[in-house]
Amino acid sequence: MKLDRILPFARKLLESALSPGDMAVDATVGNGHDTLYLANLVGERGHVFGFDIQHAAIAQTNTKLSEQKLLSRVTLFEASHDKMSEVLPASVNQRIKAAIFNLGYLPGGDKGIVTKPDSTISAVEQLLTVMPSEGIIILVVYHGHEEGAYERDQLLSYVTTIDQQYAHVLNYRFMNQQNNPPFIIAIEKR
Repeated sequence: MKLDRILPFARKLLESALSPGDMAVDATVGNGHDTLYLANLVGERGHVFGFDIQHAAIAQTNTKLSEQKLLSRVTLFEASHDKMSEVLPASVNQRIKAAIFNLGYLPGGDKGIVTKPDSTISAVEQLLTVMPSEGIIILVVYHGHEEGAYERDQLLSYVTTIDQQYAHVLNYRFMNQQNNPPFIIAIEKR
């Protein structure tokens, strides 16, 4: 297949935005896969800030990073991503080059704990204020459950209101697949 699937496409976007020494955000740490990937992309001189409301996600990611000897490159917050402006140091202003969200629920976790559109939209708005031009926000939208469908609709409504002079917004999805496959909303600050 020549077209990138959703997660490889998300990683291509991250790779295009980040260089060694950069800063990034994993807004939904989950099982830690993206946090680990980002830590490798930013290198020794870079830094990743990770957010998750679930203690199990933070603990699992901490273990994964420790095993790979990458913990020094990451700061984890057991907090909602909409608390970014409260907990990120002022020194990150205009230095966060990329952020990724995997929306929905923690794979293998409590399916009753899901991301919510209000906190996600707030986090996106906060990121846009601290990112430099060409900073990229990637939202991987899992919408195969009731709350996910609601969040999808709210996000799609929100991103269409972002002024094109302020940011480019991309929707990357496979249109003819069954069972509500995930898709990407990518926002590049201008």
